[in-house]
Order: sequence, then structure tokens, then C-alpha cells
Amino acid sequence: MPELPEVELVSSTLQKLVAGRKLTNTEVRREKLIPENDADDFVRRLSNVSITAVARRGKHILISLDSEETLLVHLRMTGRFLLLGLDRELPKHSHAIFTFADSDRLVFEDQRHFGFMRLLANQELSTCGQLASLAPEPLSDEFSISYFRSVLLNSKRSIKELLLDQTKVCGVGNIYASESLFLANIDPQQKAGQIT
Repeated sequence: MPELPEVELVSSTLQKLVAGRKLTNTEVRREKLIPENDADDFVRRLSNVSITAVARRGKHILISLDSEETLLVHLRMTGRFLLLGLDRELPKHSHAIFTFADSDRLVFEDQRHFGFMRLLANQELSTCGQLASLAPEPLSDEFSISYFRSVLLNSKRSIKELLLDQTKVCGVGNIYASESLFLANIDPQQKAGQIT
């Protein structure tokens, strides 16, 4: 499962590769990829629009469009993006294909079928379920020592459970939680509220 650093790398790479480019056509090959959107409407709204920027919030990739909409993407376990020319064969598990005006294609491939996408209006971002409950970004000013102390003191869960809760600490998954607790010499089962 990609964690915040991996998603940041994907997001910043996509920003360099696709920001400013125009999408002429979109194809969805697996409708379960977009459970909150109608497939025909999704394809229509993602055709003849330009990508203005690519960013990240938690483990979500946010692809901003000049139509005042955002494509929200979660890679889950095996989702990934590939930039391919028309002469390149599509991977076996290509679930969405975004074709640019210059004929390159941005392909979303997901072998395990866990990834998802959602297209929504920009004004819906702050209230959409996937983003509204996320904790402050770990490297932001909002994620302070006092914030983290209050989160710890108000919890009866283990420290590892708390670190994995995206409403308390955004972007951390199993590997980073385990490694950081090991480096800090903290038992993952220790109650969060007992940590000094």
C-alpha cells in the first residue's frame, strides 16, 4: 500500500508530466473504478479539458482540471499511472485510459482492482467523504507537537492503531508506523495515552 512519501512522488511526477496538457478522450474499462460517478458522464466530463495541476492530500492524488473539477485518485495497493505513446501496448490491467491531444496516453493500471477515482466539482473537495475527515498533513504547521500530544492523550488505543488512523495522522501506513515505532523504541501495543 503506497504511503504518503510514495503518493507524493507519484503526484509530483505527474505534475511534471501532465500539467498543462489537454485531454481529448477518456476511456473507463472497469466501472467499479469510479463507484461514485456514472461512467458515461465521467467520460464526457474528462474529454476536451486540460489538466491545470496535480497535488496530493493524504494518500489521495488530486488532478485539477480547467473545468473547475478535480479527479480524486487513490492508488490503494497496486494502482499506478503509466505515460504511454499510441504505439505502446496497453498493460493487461488497464482500467482507465486518458488520451492527450498530442496522442500520449496516461493509463491507470491496477492489478489488484482496489484503486478508485472520483470526479467532483472543486467546491465539493472540502466536504467529500474521502478528504473531509483527514488529519492535518504531518509536515504542515497544523500538525504541531501540541496537536499530536492532544491526539495521544485522548486515545485509549495502541500507538500503532492511532498512527494508522487517517483522521489522527494523515498518510501513514503499516510500514512507516512500524519503522518509526521501532526507531523510537516504542512498543506498537503501548497505549497511545501513556506515551510521554
